[in-house]
Amino acid sequence: MNAKLILKDGEIFEGQSFGYEEARSGELVFSTGMVGYPESLTDPSYEGQILVSTYPIIGSYGVPDKKSWESDRIHVSGLIVSQYIDTPSHFQNKMTLSQWLKNEKIPALEIKDTRFLTQKLRDGGAQLAKIVFDTSTPSTLLRTSLLSINFDDPNKKNLVAAVSTLRVSREGAGSKTVVVIDCGVKKNIIRSLLVRGVKVITVPWDYDIFTLNEKIDGVVISNGPGDPKMCDVTIETTKKIMTKKIPLLGICLGNQILALAAGGDTYKMKFGHRGQNQPCIMVGTKKCYLTTQNHGFAIGRIPKGFLPWFINANDDTNEGIIHNKLPFMSVQFHPEACPGPVDTGWIFDEFLKKI
Repeated sequence: MNAKLILKDGEIFEGQSFGYEEARSGELVFSTGMVGYPESLTDPSYEGQILVSTYPIIGSYGVPDKKSWESDRIHVSGLIVSQYIDTPSHFQNKMTLSQWLKNEKIPALEIKDTRFLTQKLRDGGAQLAKIVFDTSTPSTLLRTSLLSINFDDPNKKNLVAAVSTLRVSREGAGSKTVVVIDCGVKKNIIRSLLVRGVKVITVPWDYDIFTLNEKIDGVVISNGPGDPKMCDVTIETTKKIMTKKIPLLGICLGNQILALAAGGDTYKMKFGHRGQNQPCIMVGTKKCYLTTQNHGFAIGRIPKGFLPWFINANDDTNEGIIHNKLPFMSVQFHPEACPGPVDTGWIFDEFLKKI
């Protein structure tokens, strides 16, 4: 079916549907990753966003079993690609990308000029958009179709509350216990901790971790979608954790939450960082790491007592902070990768050394 991507500034892109055919709106963003679309689509940090893939060929290796996803469902509101491949070839393939999107009720369009679309987002910044379908040829009905769904700004909602777990869960049997505050956690963060021999307790974003019976040896504040300032309960919990001097690691949204809890500030970026090829320099060294990222907000003011830990080599934005004395640290990128390079997996080891 023919369809259209309509931007809030009025520009319209025609496309061919290969997903679920239902009008949808969201924030239009782009990712520079070449691979890893199953992991990216199931990353809760993409909640409420229409994702444009800059890599031209998508779908070529299909979709793996659910155990390889980063959450239990697709979180994007829509997907835009330049070329969709409906004949996947991979030994782990269980279904085509098209079938998966239809099963999960996610619209997707093949729009040839994603290069121009991405340049538009880079120059003008991420903006609201909607996907609509041409259900009829008469022009009057088409105009009705285009107006049938409003532009929806996901950043005005508490997206973390929509993606966080609703229950407390326990995994692993290590001698040390790490609590993961789930703001939209990717499963590989949990896997990365378990493989290092710790017990992991995952709790909702607004849970009072000090009501747990277990001794807490460390806390991880996970990644997640949206504006960190919406996470008021998590910010207050983080303040209590710091008062008790419990070792703390923030990842992505967790990086911003730590900054806000400590007295810093955050801001919305022009178009954010999304992909698996973001270069980050460790401050004070000549080491540069390739990282996986997915965020539209960043730290603007570093809180007192903290030092910049990493900076982005492309635009000099902050990519992590570390306390100059106490065991508090955070990174804007994803050390667990999935998808992407595993260059920064050592961040988990650095955190566990503080326990």
